[in-house]
Amino acid sequence: MTFNLTILSTSDVHGFVYPTNFVKRHLNLPFGLLKAAQVIENERKNATGPVLTVDAGDALEGSPLTEYLAKFSTPPAPQRLLRAYNAIGYDVGVLGNHEFNYGLDYLKKAIKSTDYPVLSANILDQQKNSIANGAYRIFDKQGVRIAVLGLTTAYIPFWEDPVHIKGLQFKKVLKTARHYVEELRKKVDVIIVVYHGGFERDLKSGQETESLRGENVGYELLKTVKGIDTLVSAHQHRLIATKLFGIPVVQAGHRGAAVGKITLKIDPQQKHMVVGASSELISTGKSPLHKKIKAIMTDVESDTQSWLDQPLGKVQGDMKITDPFKARVEESAFIEFIQKVQMAATGTSISATALFNNEATGFDEQITMREVVTNYVYPNSLAVLRVLGADLRAALEVSAKYFMINQQGKLIVNPRYLSPKKRHYNYDMYEGIDYTLDISKPVGKRVVRLMNKGHVIAPNDSFEIVLNKYRAVGGGHYPMFSEGKIIRENTEAMSELIADYLQKHPVITASVNSNFKIIK
Repeated sequence: MTFNLTILSTSDVHGFVYPTNFVKRHLNLPFGLLKAAQVIENERKNATGPVLTVDAGDALEGSPLTEYLAKFSTPPAPQRLLRAYNAIGYDVGVLGNHEFNYGLDYLKKAIKSTDYPVLSANILDQQKNSIANGAYRIFDKQGVRIAVLGLTTAYIPFWEDPVHIKGLQFKKVLKTARHYVEELRKKVDVIIVVYHGGFERDLKSGQETESLRGENVGYELLKTVKGIDTLVSAHQHRLIATKLFGIPVVQAGHRGAAVGKITLKIDPQQKHMVVGASSELISTGKSPLHKKIKAIMTDVESDTQSWLDQPLGKVQGDMKITDPFKARVEESAFIEFIQKVQMAATGTSISATALFNNEATGFDEQITMREVVTNYVYPNSLAVLRVLGADLRAALEVSAKYFMINQQGKLIVNPRYLSPKKRHYNYDMYEGIDYTLDISKPVGKRVVRLMNKGHVIAPNDSFEIVLNKYRAVGGGHYPMFSEGKIIRENTEAMSELIADYLQKHPVITASVNSNFKIIK
């Protein structure tokens, strides 16, 4: 007798439990794990057959709440976040790349805090064992054996602080998947792959949507690994519900804005038991908050909000950002301030940073921790590199790819930085050098002025430069930077460094020296 198996999924929640971006208190925005929890509960009640609920990763980092629990709570307390996940009652979780941002000790503490297995088949320790709770889990639903295989993007070593992943092995997703699917086909009737990774090609045309470097391999996974019955994807923050090569696929966006739902029609009498399938996304925006889980998380939310309201300093002048695009074309006082903090913390005279997203608002006259962590959204530490003038020029050429000129002659953001994932964080602005980027020039030839202290920078000139650790090891496609060029580090998170700077300079003056120009 046939029955329906429902697979519900979340991914890339990044600590957004409540429907807020933390810019101010008491917001009710159209996302959040508490809304997703209510949708999941409703779907379970209405399901006509068994249900499996999975989280596809990036739970531990990405919001002021996660920053507070990891860096400002004593002791660090991932278990307080994971109360919500445990209360939802997930059957399985999968490691995301951002699970490593606060180090292995924090991650291990988090894994021990879950009431459900956390999987990753392709991230191994030195003994070649999964660093989580294994590669897969097998469930028996109405006599049908169902495997859930967990995979994580193998590109983590290109982004992550090496200290956070020391001793780990990141195996290729395709090879790992092929091995386990072949093995599981001998043991189970249905295989569900939950992959913290996305798609490297357009799902309709098959055309490349990014360089095929291995960060996302979802398209090739379903094309070449035979025996997968369904795929829950993640990482790119996309809203996807479709079929690829006849296999149902979902990706549930980020921040809990949607719940992925795949329904498999199972016929135990058939050799291939999956005889029908559908995929859809359920928006959580208009859902009420789950009352029971909200009560469980009230103290975490309250502690986070109180921490965010701590006053840190004052601004003389205007350090607000009202137009993020303009703040990337013309230097803003806020960006210049971040550069000053980075240079002061590391004793350097050249610095680079980014305006990470379009929610950044800069600083009000009264600066609070809320403004610090909602503007500087990543738990970055800093590294100082010894680089050549040629490296600086090459890095600026990468940054210059962020812009393009449309058919009307208007300067715009290159669409590749907006889709399939917003990547504003890969455009850097520099302090301590003077430069001009001419976007009318061909890619690779856009740096038309590059000077330091009144002198043209030559290819073999040597400089010290401070970058966040993600960029310092080449993250964001900056191959001219690497761990081998790091000469010293400051391991404090930038949120702490900004707070420390404001303690020493309780009144800061908004200033802009306009050391760079973007022309067309």
